[in-house]
Amino acid sequence: MTRIPRIIIAGTHSGCGKTTTASGIMAALKARGLKVQPFKVGPDFIDPSHHTAVCKRQSRNLDPFMMGEDNLIRTFESASEGADIAVIEGVMGLFDGIDASEVSSTAHVAKILDAPVVLVVDVKGMSRSAAALVKGYTEFDRDVKFAGVILTKGGSEKHRAGACGAIDIPILGWIPKSDLMSVESRHLGLFMAGEDSKLKDTASFIEEHCNLDAVIAAANGAGDVPKTPTGADAGAKTGSESVKVAIAMDDAFCFYYRDNFDYLKAAGAEILFFSPLTDRLPKADAYYFGGGYPELHLAKLQDSPCRNDLKKAADAGIPVFGECGGLMWLGRSITTADGKTCKTAGLLDSESVMHTRFQALDYSIGTTCGNSFLGKGLGFRGHEFHYSRTVADADARFDYILSRGKGIDGGMDGLVCGSVLAGYTHLYFGPEFAVKFVDGIKKSNKQ
Repeated sequence: MTRIPRIIIAGTHSGCGKTTTASGIMAALKARGLKVQPFKVGPDFIDPSHHTAVCKRQSRNLDPFMMGEDNLIRTFESASEGADIAVIEGVMGLFDGIDASEVSSTAHVAKILDAPVVLVVDVKGMSRSAAALVKGYTEFDRDVKFAGVILTKGGSEKHRAGACGAIDIPILGWIPKSDLMSVESRHLGLFMAGEDSKLKDTASFIEEHCNLDAVIAAANGAGDVPKTPTGADAGAKTGSESVKVAIAMDDAFCFYYRDNFDYLKAAGAEILFFSPLTDRLPKADAYYFGGGYPELHLAKLQDSPCRNDLKKAADAGIPVFGECGGLMWLGRSITTADGKTCKTAGLLDSESVMHTRFQALDYSIGTTCGNSFLGKGLGFRGHEFHYSRTVADADARFDYILSRGKGIDGGMDGLVCGSVLAGYTHLYFGPEFAVKFVDGIKKSNKQ
């Protein structure tokens, strides 16, 4: 059994101040000299970028639906190694899970990790009613352990007295309305870390308005982390022969589940990163283009030397794998929301068009059908969230059959053209998928 001080910062609903409060607590704890390991419940990529920037430790996703409970515990333990405290930001409202269930909710993760919860409540427009709201949350599921509550968007001292007076669990913070506690948004969510300068100033603000000593005490009061089944292996190498996987990582392509990198390494892959915006394509056995914002960087991507290099690599049969933004870039063109069309890498028989409303938002479950280097019958789980629509040619081939999720076209995802495979699904690899991924690269390179 492993003992890791841990606390979950949950919210009553999206927009209550949960992200800025969680990031501010992380920053304040780090300012005290603690090594803070951040986590994010759910499939989100943007909040973890803020956590990582604040804590200087890579934030990890914790999602029971995609990962399974055992892999979630393994990720939590391995990522927390060497940390003084783990701070976990929740997703949506505390009890909001998949299909009106608790699965992959913040409460679900709290129970898996036996972690105490701090509930963030937006008290704008209410006073004594805050106590009724808190009472409902704390009594809804008795298996969730509450450390206390933090009230945000507070007003006058009279407002404070009215909101706090009847709350019967510890009040760990009263955060007044402030521009510091807001982060700008674009499609897909908040601005990425580095694009909003406010978060770096939240540490002293949170220190002033929250009881950090009580937060730390609650985290220290968490018991041992539950054990995973004995004998379960998080990933095994496929042999002494390694493959080199080059991963696009810059402002255009930055949405990845970091566990995927670990699973690839465990499966025998050497990982290197490059920027399609500025770099030549490095020599590698496969290329991985994740999601992100290619539509915001089309001019630089078009002029990058990487574009022609990538075409030559694909023509030579080297596997190229893309997800969401990677899918868009690997097609023939992207049309922005204001109607401007730009040519892209041209490796897939498809065009993508940006819209002002999201086109898909859901978890995905699928199986490969054997049209790509991944082979046939490989099951996977993941998530899709995009504002674009991609239209493939009528004779296009797909490799993913989705039993859940929209994909590119009516449950078909994973567009294939030669050695190139890309879909809207952000896949969570897991041990088995990573082994098959690496094996598929090896087989492709021997053909």
